[in-house]
Amino acid sequence: MLKRLSWKRLALELIFFCLPALLIGIFVGYLPWCLLISVLTALTWNFYNQLRLSDWLWLERSMTPPRGYGNWESLFYGLHQMQLRNRKRRRELALLIKRFRSGAGSLPDAVVIITVDGHILWCNQLAQQLLEFRWPEDNGQHILNLLRYPEFNDYISQQEFLWPLTLQLNNSHHVEFRVMPYSAGQWLLVARDVTQMIQLESTRRIFFANVNHELRTPLTVLQGYLEMMHDQPLERAIQNKILVTMQEQTKRMDVLVKQLLMLSRIEAAPTTINMNEVVDIPIILQELQHEIAAIKTATNNRHHQITFHVDPQLKILGNKDQLSSAISNLVYNAINHTPAGTKIEIHWQLTSQGAQFQINDNGRGIAAEHLPRLTERFYRVDDARSRETGGNGLGLAIVKHTLNHHDSYLDILALARISPLFCPNG
Repeated sequence: MLKRLSWKRLALELIFFCLPALLIGIFVGYLPWCLLISVLTALTWNFYNQLRLSDWLWLERSMTPPRGYGNWESLFYGLHQMQLRNRKRRRELALLIKRFRSGAGSLPDAVVIITVDGHILWCNQLAQQLLEFRWPEDNGQHILNLLRYPEFNDYISQQEFLWPLTLQLNNSHHVEFRVMPYSAGQWLLVARDVTQMIQLESTRRIFFANVNHELRTPLTVLQGYLEMMHDQPLERAIQNKILVTMQEQTKRMDVLVKQLLMLSRIEAAPTTINMNEVVDIPIILQELQHEIAAIKTATNNRHHQITFHVDPQLKILGNKDQLSSAISNLVYNAINHTPAGTKIEIHWQLTSQGAQFQINDNGRGIAAEHLPRLTERFYRVDDARSRETGGNGLGLAIVKHTLNHHDSYLDILALARISPLFCPNG
């Protein structure tokens, strides 16, 4: 078993070289010359092994060390063991880096490692997509050369990272940047796409502003009439007129609240509905036809020529409440937003694409620029006409969410009011 070098082993090796020369010098004479020759022999032996060590370290690619003798055998073996340990550590380090990069690549955020002076050392796949970095081409690039935004420049230059920085990039994404210490002389920059969060927050603000507006208007009317009736006596005819108006405003609020509740229930429902319920669409349309005939006077006395073309055997699987609400909203949308005398045709039939619900009328239609936003909540093409007809801009939003749950779609054509609602055939 090999042992490590020590001063005792070195002394023994020196004695090994000098002892024969000492004995020969004593018996033969010329002791100094014999000792000099033995020392030169030891130096030559050591210089020779040094050259072998240098060739092995710098020229040869083999991991196997040269064969040594004496103390040099221990030295060669020790260096060989050190190389093996270093190679093992390098493999472990490479595996650790690979695991880190794999883990960082699966993170939902863009991760960039930079030096304290801003040069990029590494970035994950999401950083290449979100921040449009190129790897490994951008290795060593200064991050301010790639993200050219004054706010980001100030954020990095001031090095005050207690709070995140949110920017809208040129690709229209809103990104939140956070910087934290990573290791000596390095920072970890984490970028998160918050576009959807900002859009949802904007939608929430708009939604509450619209709800506030829609409820405040009828409440203001009711409050004004109540104060009028409380402050002074009114004639019977004026009172009746006021009561009719108050009833209309109360009905308007009731419809708004019911539609908000319906929309909330649809949005909160699972995206995949249990398709075990057989929905009898012909019965729903028959009930709707009787309802329209009974309340013609409630539509500002605007009479329409409404005809139904219904396949009485065509039923589908889905959610009855949601489908009934969607169909009712589409029908009343056609009735309320077309002038008197309009012809309205309602179709329920089987096509090659599935079950199709379609409404045709010969009204003035909708301009093409409004079509992409028709299913937004509270969006109305004409606010004045919507107030006149009692519309609140929630009907088509309910239709859109209902169809999403039923793997269907809504198609609205400009200038020719055709609203096909496709449902999977059951």
